[in-house]
Amino acid sequence: MFLRRFAIAMGLLFALLGSQWPEFSQQYRQRLGGALDELTRSLDAFGADAAAQSMTPDDALKRLADNPDPLAKARAEAVREDIARKQRDSDALAAMKEAGPFARLGVMARDFDPEVAAGAYQAYEPAVPLGKEGWIVGLVGFAVGWFLTHATAWPVRRRWARRRELARA
Repeated sequence: MFLRRFAIAMGLLFALLGSQWPEFSQQYRQRLGGALDELTRSLDAFGADAAAQSMTPDDALKRLADNPDPLAKARAEAVREDIARKQRDSDALAAMKEAGPFARLGVMARDFDPEVAAGAYQAYEPAVPLGKEGWIVGLVGFAVGWFLTHATAWPVRRRWARRRELARA
């Protein structure tokens, strides 16, 4: 009797924990969109600065990289990293938007951006998503918790059953 109740409690705990994955994914997507907006704004400003000097952004990057000043070289490298990150994040966000509800979870794991995830985690507020995705992941979490509890308790239950049999004999 105790084991059944404990297994249900563990199942519910795993369901609550499991349902956080779709919620975190949703908050991660929002954060990814915000990071992409900020990168776009920053790179557009760099492009505008280059245009003010009658240069293309590529010409401006080359000029900064060829400059003997370490600050200029560092700025060129930072802009190159921002360009690459913008492309990665843009591809990841597009893939998440195109993916179905469950596939989004896999896309997030595949195209994971640690910087965006860290920011999402810091601002994360737990919630129980009520969409299909949240319910199904929650049910899977419940089943995993229930199963793990029974699998862990199986050797103990077997030992107790043997003791009862020996006591009856």
